[in-house]
Amino acid sequence: MELYIGIMSGTSMDGIDAILVSFENRKIQIIESHTQAFPKGLKADLVQLLNGDQTTLQKIGEIDHYLALCYAGAVQNLIRKTTFNSHQIRAIGCHGQTVFHSPASRFPFTMQLGDGNLLAVKTGIKTVADFRRMDMAYSGGGAPLAPAFHQAFLNDTREQRVILNLGGIANITILSSKDENVLGFDTGPANCLMDSWIQYIKGRKYDKSGMWAQSGKVIDELLNEMLKESYFKQLAPKSTGRELFNLKWLNKHLEKIQAFKNEDIQATLLELTAVSIAQSIRIYAPETKAVYACGGGAYNSRLLERLSYHLASAKITTTEELGVPPQQVEAIAFAWLAMRRVNNQSGNLPSVTGASRKVLLGTIYDPITFS
Repeated sequence: MELYIGIMSGTSMDGIDAILVSFENRKIQIIESHTQAFPKGLKADLVQLLNGDQTTLQKIGEIDHYLALCYAGAVQNLIRKTTFNSHQIRAIGCHGQTVFHSPASRFPFTMQLGDGNLLAVKTGIKTVADFRRMDMAYSGGGAPLAPAFHQAFLNDTREQRVILNLGGIANITILSSKDENVLGFDTGPANCLMDSWIQYIKGRKYDKSGMWAQSGKVIDELLNEMLKESYFKQLAPKSTGRELFNLKWLNKHLEKIQAFKNEDIQATLLELTAVSIAQSIRIYAPETKAVYACGGGAYNSRLLERLSYHLASAKITTTEELGVPPQQVEAIAFAWLAMRRVNNQSGNLPSVTGASRKVLLGTIYDPITFS
């Protein structure tokens, strides 16, 4: 049995998710999983980077190193929970922490931190990282990358379905029986604005089940202003991140309205997420019968309730119904992408990323040494 580890720490920065899986007989077999929080200092440094605060090259380099050590620690803690050892793991797939993603600039680039060299050395396991840039080299947006995995394991030709990832950013995969008909893109913010607002006002990491948002009322004026953001009108394929949707972006819109209650802002941010997702699905997948949510936002019952309201003709549920825990989908996807890379198989879908062709995704870091 070939074993792979997937590591994911997304734009929500809920923590580091690591999973040990096998893909024997084209089935997902979850052996063990492990989640651990970011050290407080590291998370604070990452938030500063994502908010566009001034920093130094030395600081970025130190974060790159520290992240790799944290990822390695997560791998070691994961393996300790099993009867396996590092020599039995064929490869690690580590997405890294995205600190800036700019696929539409004059000189497109993306930046993920978490040194793959160091991760490979500290674990003793071949590591695949830097997944996005080869797709971008072929004129793709470098994201989202999970749709290829969704197509391979979560598709069902009997049902028109959408896989909805609710991390910091929301992205959808519109599934079809044929690769070339799969479409996936970032719809806009999911948790990033809601998390940032509740952290700023209440010092909490997130709004559990959307209860604070539910206590407020949607400010229609603010919602309509935010929906004017040009990204929502941009045609797919497209991708975005916290370099656009952040507190500075929110404050720019708050300046245009009069007095407001903090809980009403939270309610409006949740509604922005629900409306922007629903609009995208209605435009690009009007025949959708079911939406399966994954990521941390899949546990936000208020958000799923609002999605059900805006997409009344579709079943709204989570990937748990498909046999895959919502919080583990992305980590599994990068374990699968690592398997694809070490076997020299393509990992992207051009219909999703906009790349000119299918390519190998990821750079291999092998900890082989010589005497």
